[in-house]
Amino acid sequence: MSLVTKGIGLAKKAKHRFQDQIRARTPVYLSPVRRIEQVATEERICAMTFDDGPCRLPASPDHFRGKPLTLVLAETLERYGAKGTFDVVGDTSRNYPDRAGKHGSASWGGVSYDHYPDFRKDDQGGVVHCPELVTRLLAGGHEITSHTYSHILFGWKPLVYGRRKYLSGLDPVVQDLKKLHGAMEKGWGYPIRLSRPPHYVDGIKGGFSSYDAYALMGYQYMAASFDGAGWLPLASYEAEVEATWKPMEKILLENPDFFRGQIIFQKDGYNMARRSPIADGLGKQLQLLTDHGYKVVTVSELLDRSPFRDALPHSDVGAAARRLLGHGWCVAFQDNTLRPDTVLTRGALAMLAYGCETIRQRIRLVRSGKAPFRDMAPRHPYAAAAVLADETGALKAENGNFRPDAPVTAEELRRFLEVRLGRSGGDLPRQITHGQFFLLADALMGAGR
Repeated sequence: MSLVTKGIGLAKKAKHRFQDQIRARTPVYLSPVRRIEQVATEERICAMTFDDGPCRLPASPDHFRGKPLTLVLAETLERYGAKGTFDVVGDTSRNYPDRAGKHGSASWGGVSYDHYPDFRKDDQGGVVHCPELVTRLLAGGHEITSHTYSHILFGWKPLVYGRRKYLSGLDPVVQDLKKLHGAMEKGWGYPIRLSRPPHYVDGIKGGFSSYDAYALMGYQYMAASFDGAGWLPLASYEAEVEATWKPMEKILLENPDFFRGQIIFQKDGYNMARRSPIADGLGKQLQLLTDHGYKVVTVSELLDRSPFRDALPHSDVGAAARRLLGHGWCVAFQDNTLRPDTVLTRGALAMLAYGCETIRQRIRLVRSGKAPFRDMAPRHPYAAAAVLADETGALKAENGNFRPDAPVTAEELRRFLEVRLGRSGGDLPRQITHGQFFLLADALMGAGR
């Protein structure tokens, strides 16, 4: 393994540790856009995602008689009765002027921008240039998701990609997403439901994030919980192929249920050494999963079977939350958990009821810089929902304060239910948890049907 490769690997590990520390210290809020990494399920099902395609170039090294890499992956999946989720780009051919970075480094495909499938070979990758591969994927029952049209970073990423150009704000990000969305609708009548940001960069200039962009698009955030490897160059191609399946084998021997509900990350393209070990490793991965009784489904099917990370779909709370979600309620936290034992606060209740309706109001608040209440900054995740709750009378502010962190009282909840659902809910506890609220609201809504 080269020093460059070791450096990239260490940087990646350091980044993950840093992100885990940040997440541990950062409050989590309810969100209409949920980061989907893994779902709770008792079934041995999982999903596989493939970034950066479609790719018309052959596998490297080519052991498949010149077949396009994307076709090799699709045919391998289908031999095992598996369905993949292909996280595609539109066209990177306009990401010039630029120059290629050092072979084997993170900038191998471009210093200022990404170029797929390789530098100056952009016409061999992406939806615009490979429509026949998109048609083939859809014919095979695979899912298409958005990795953006041009694969330009949403914002600055100082670690590893500090020299990369990035989009200048929320509007350009949404325009880029709409461009790919429109291409899929126009060409195939296909509605995209999920998206993954380039290099997982979430921050957008102006105080926004990928979650705001996805809320405007009606997308959910597709992440992953397991790295299928293949993107990092190793000492040899054989070592890279082994890295795609050997860790999986070890994990399955220790815990056959480990991959239940997980999303596995892969690449439909070349790694930093311009090789594609997933072409030879995918079959080994699928054989391991098949031997342990797994079925590989699309991410959308995974979500249809079980929407949340911490609640089984057949549990009372999980089923109630799922029905409320179907009615447009914002029931889950940004990390896709329900946290049913969490005490319900005024801010969370406002977000539950109105959060899916307030993205444009949130954008106006952030851009204005004006606090809607004395105790809520314009960028507070619940600010826009609190404004709407106050305007409708469902939850009133007092003396200019909304008190978003205060637990909801029985009296406040009764008034809220009367305004929102036209029913008081009968005897109510002094404090109520999220799980209790799901069951109560679901019952009241069911009684009205």
